[in-house]
Amino acid sequence: MLPTKHGTYIKTQREAKGYSQQQMAGFLSISRTSYINIEQDKREITLSEANILANMFGVTLEDISREQSPNIEKYKSIITSFLKLELGGKKDGKIPKTKLAKLVYLADFAWFYENCVSMSGMQYKRLEYGPVPDVYFRVLDEMFEQGEINIETKKDAMLISLGRGAEYEPIQNLNKDELTLIKKIYKKWEDKRTKEIVDFTHSQLPWKISRDGEAIHYELITQEDPDHVY
Repeated sequence: MLPTKHGTYIKTQREAKGYSQQQMAGFLSISRTSYINIEQDKREITLSEANILANMFGVTLEDISREQSPNIEKYKSIITSFLKLELGGKKDGKIPKTKLAKLVYLADFAWFYENCVSMSGMQYKRLEYGPVPDVYFRVLDEMFEQGEINIETKKDAMLISLGRGAEYEPIQNLNKDELTLIKKIYKKWEDKRTKEIVDFTHSQLPWKISRDGEAIHYELITQEDPDHVY
């Protein structure tokens, strides 16, 4: 059984998908009363029920556990924020794809360290050049197709920069405190090479404890020393 206190999250996901409580009860093979008790945090859900809910909502078990869904638009805004800072620093505005992925990762996990919730809600995995969400490359492709970013291949690196006109558009979906943290992270790493930030993220507990291909749990970052979070 999974602990209660997921009711509000499950209700929000149900309503977003347009399901009725009766339909949900049918999907879970329980009575409508039992399902209502789940939404009211009066009944725990089993692991098999949690798996059904995760598949229906398009989220993971970890998302249900921490009651947070991936926010693609906010994830894009974090990417845009770092690119704006690079351009504003009077550089060429280009960030290597791998370094950009690490900056966004640090923003998500540092925000969790301070607030017990990530900025974007993305699930990161321990991949070869990770930590990175599965959707990172798809998001970059979408942003490129929409003209929000430029992608340039140069030697062994893929460089990302803002698309024409994007630098004049206001940042959406991020509050003042989130933008302040992003700026602090950028300032620390702006003059560092990609290998340095990769080595740093790979020296952190979340990376070291996770296995290849596994999800990297946000909670692990809370065990880091404050000066080793980003």
